[in-house]
Amino acid sequence: MQTNPPLDITQSHPPPAPRRRTAGTAIFVLLVLLLVLAFVVSLSLGSVSIPLREVVRILIGEPAIKESWGTIVLDFRLTKSITAVLVGAGLSLAGLQMQTMFRNPLADPFILGINSGASLGVALVVLSLGTAGTAFLAGLGALGDLSLALAASIGAGLVLALILLVGQRVKNPTTLLIMGLMFGYATSALTSLLIYFSSPERIQSYTIWSYGSFSGVTWNQLRVMAPVILVGLGVAVFLIKPLNALLLGEDYARSMGLNVKHARFFILLSASLLAGTVTAFCGPIGFIGVAVPHLCRNLLRNADHKVLIPAVILVGAIAALAADALAQLPGSQYVLPINVVTSLFGAPFVIWVIIRQRRGATSFTV
Repeated sequence: MQTNPPLDITQSHPPPAPRRRTAGTAIFVLLVLLLVLAFVVSLSLGSVSIPLREVVRILIGEPAIKESWGTIVLDFRLTKSITAVLVGAGLSLAGLQMQTMFRNPLADPFILGINSGASLGVALVVLSLGTAGTAFLAGLGALGDLSLALAASIGAGLVLALILLVGQRVKNPTTLLIMGLMFGYATSALTSLLIYFSSPERIQSYTIWSYGSFSGVTWNQLRVMAPVILVGLGVAVFLIKPLNALLLGEDYARSMGLNVKHARFFILLSASLLAGTVTAFCGPIGFIGVAVPHLCRNLLRNADHKVLIPAVILVGAIAALAADALAQLPGSQYVLPINVVTSLFGAPFVIWVIIRQRRGATSFTV
């Protein structure tokens, strides 16, 4: 008996059957509930354990049994949890856009060297100014609070400008990908040069930043970070049709009337805004952007970006909150760097993707 081959991501999809639509709706409802649960749980975990019931009371404006619990939740943990949601959603969506545009299952949000540019900006501040300089910046109040983020944003913005400039002149996406990698290597080399000639104290400060963290974001920083990420997410929503067209290749997309150059520009702009902003405020956080899109494709068995975009936003936010919860080391005063947790769980998943690709059944097959 002859069986039909699996439908590739580059093929068009028929309208979903009612049963499949119902299953998809149930999955989204479940993801929303998981996100709410993960958000509340993240507020209860930490060096001071707070019961979930008390967390809910604090969130709805009722006084907690202990006044200190309200301060801990509202002034410290709430910013961290909101940051985790924004980071997970932003990196996952940026990774989805990069994988679609480059038609590469292992593409991630940082493939164009955006994080390397941000790292160079931070390195110039931390490694050049040193402890006295960072103490001076801290004394500037809100401006000093945003100093590292501003430095990282400038570095990421310069790399983004180069990428967008090259993207307007280069027609082949593979060439653009290689150029992005070269920009990344060049900026990483400059960062390594700064590290080589810096003192151990300055190197330690930079290394701590490079581990990645959600807890370092303050309310002042969040007021800047959140709108930029929301803009990046909004741009991506308007790119659903161009992204679906690019699944079939740029030649097909042109035959459908898509202006590939303009579509590529806005895809790069959205992904770079998301990845650059996350790196600027939280450091380079890996594996979420490359793993979550594959997880969503396999979960939903669908390659339509109208379905995938909300899915990766939800799953990415849940993954970031879960990583933060695991980093808390329940029962301990220690907190693991976020990059340690995402690498421990993300690396095996990426290895699984590579193995499936070698067998001819990548997660791009649905």
